Amino acid sequence: MTQPETDTAAVLKAAQDNLWLHFTRHSTHGGGEVPTIVRGDGAYIYDIHGKRYLDGLAGLFVVQMGHGRAELAEAAAKQAQELAFFPLWSYAHPKAAELAERLARYTPGDLNRVFFTTGGGEAVESAWKLAKQYFKLVGKPLKHKVISRAIAYHGTPQGALSITGIPMFKQFFEPLVPGSVRVPNTNHYRADEITGFPGMTPEQFGRWAADQVGKAIEMEGPDTVAAVFVEPVQNAGGCIPPPPGYFQRLREICDTYDVLLVSDEVICAFGRLGTMFGGQKFDYVPDIITCAKGLTSGYSPIGAMIAHERLFEPFKEGATMFAHGYTFGGHPVSAAVALANLDLFEREDILGHVERNEPVFRATLEKLRDLPIVGDVRGSGYFYGIELVKDKATKQTFNEGESERLLRGFLSKALFDAGLYCRADDRGDPVVQLAPPLISGPQQFDEMESILRSVLTEAWARL
Repeated sequence: MTQPETDTAAVLKAAQDNLWLHFTRHSTHGGGEVPTIVRGDGAYIYDIHGKRYLDGLAGLFVVQMGHGRAELAEAAAKQAQELAFFPLWSYAHPKAAELAERLARYTPGDLNRVFFTTGGGEAVESAWKLAKQYFKLVGKPLKHKVISRAIAYHGTPQGALSITGIPMFKQFFEPLVPGSVRVPNTNHYRADEITGFPGMTPEQFGRWAADQVGKAIEMEGPDTVAAVFVEPVQNAGGCIPPPPGYFQRLREICDTYDVLLVSDEVICAFGRLGTMFGGQKFDYVPDIITCAKGLTSGYSPIGAMIAHERLFEPFKEGATMFAHGYTFGGHPVSAAVALANLDLFEREDILGHVERNEPVFRATLEKLRDLPIVGDVRGSGYFYGIELVKDKATKQTFNEGESERLLRGFLSKALFDAGLYCRADDRGDPVVQLAPPLISGPQQFDEMESILRSVLTEAWARL
């Protein structure tokens, strides 16, 4: 179903003349129209001309329960009629309270205190601010620095951007918030060049990578480091999973130096890895979880910082308060949608569905290893990356000019034109990322593999 011709022309003109797109080179649309998506149904989206695409990225790692779920729309409408808005500044409302209790029930350990935001970057910002104030309140005022990993993406607010490990995203906005320190990431495919010690097993590399955090804390001074921010599976750089033992060693290091372990689960929470929270997949309990995206399946914006009970203790007495908040944090409509979304998770056993289908998803993508351009296939749950290389034997990657021609000049558009919406990315080494809605199954996996095979074969020929 397409829009009437006059509406289509008006929408496309407005998109071209008035809309400022996020993370977008507008020059790429200068000679043509901006791709415009008008509706979704299950694992599929439709553009303004009626063409169907497989949503291989769940919007932006968001639409867990798929597009067009009437239950979620109805929950939003019902709540908007009852109480459309009220802030959480000294007052509560029922849906925020219910959602906080429910999230606390799902979390590992004693992560019982839920501070709502409107998105993931705000959740990360909130976690850093809490870490700073907490340590001041407990008599360790010098603890303010954070450690994060190379190429990791943690958001765009000034604090979250400081924690982000992608230089090209930061350079135009510096100077940023001081006190952020970088350590190596856990890409075992690149372990030889990361460590300088060829041939490490995954277990050896996991120990080495975690120990770099300990060395960074020592280098900065343990009395100055407040927190370590890590994703269960690192997004930027291409769905980088942790080596065996990595998080167990990291937990030990954080405990040794009284440093907070912050699990940034903006992508990895709410079923993306087949568990409610990402840390549960890899058997570790953090001090803080930051989350957003999949909590409402994208039907309304919300995020949260979930903190261990001990971090709330200093705020219980006297005049002390966490002097931080957001107008729309814990919005009643978003909270109602989140509760309805979590009901769907349970009713349809979405965690079990992902767990059962992950081996099928992995095996389907692994078929692409026979292509000369595919160097590595990695990830977890419904969150996978395919690293592209120029030479499989040496793992040689593409130079800047080749990446420009391959990813931005060809791959992204070619995949979309072939009917697959996903991400071709070169924030680290060139990768294609895939994170379909969690309702997806073998039919969608096969579609992805078929389109990827065709387009990647053509990309190789163009080299």
